[in-house]
Amino acid sequence: MLVEKNIREFIEVLASKEPVPGGGGAAALAGAIGNALGSMVGNLTVGKEKYKDVEQEIIKILEEEKKLQEELLSLIDEDAQVFSEVAKAYKLPKNTDEEKRKKEEALNNALKNACQVPIKIMEKSLEALKLQRRLAEIGSKLAISDVGVGALILKAAVLSGYLNVIINLNGIKDEEFVKKTNEYTEKMCREAEKLADEAYKIVMEKLKG
Repeated sequence: MLVEKNIREFIEVLASKEPVPGGGGAAALAGAIGNALGSMVGNLTVGKEKYKDVEQEIIKILEEEKKLQEELLSLIDEDAQVFSEVAKAYKLPKNTDEEKRKKEEALNNALKNACQVPIKIMEKSLEALKLQRRLAEIGSKLAISDVGVGALILKAAVLSGYLNVIINLNGIKDEEFVKKTNEYTEKMCREAEKLADEAYKIVMEKLKG
């Protein structure tokens, strides 16, 4: 499993000519890293007298982030799995009209399925970014720069997931599926950019204030 590799091993295989992990796995890992920074800030805030009024809210945020962490990490290997199905579909024969029809059907199904993992990466990273945006307001000022870093990484994870959706959509013939998926994912990108920009602004104001 890719998720069980240490950092150096993962980076080395990512840098190699192996097809997985690729951009999808990297996006999922980025989401997990950005989310983890939020958890660190939350853990550094809980128990501090100065933040006792928001402690229960932060504890809830930490619970949500723990769940997101596992989900994002699991998507690293899920992305590799769906890619293998697409690769198999591309290798199907197309010597006869029947084979061409079956290959096109298999490829469309595999590509639709392959869209689902980066969509999940976008969804989970966006959920984490919403929490990060709140932490920019209530997290410990001593770790506020980490909130900003986490927000920027989560924004990158959402937009990176989007790129992986688009490359799969480009091979799908179902126009209605492509249209709906495009609209949904583009909306997530806009929201991620807005949340990250807001979090970054709050963080900078606190750092320079």
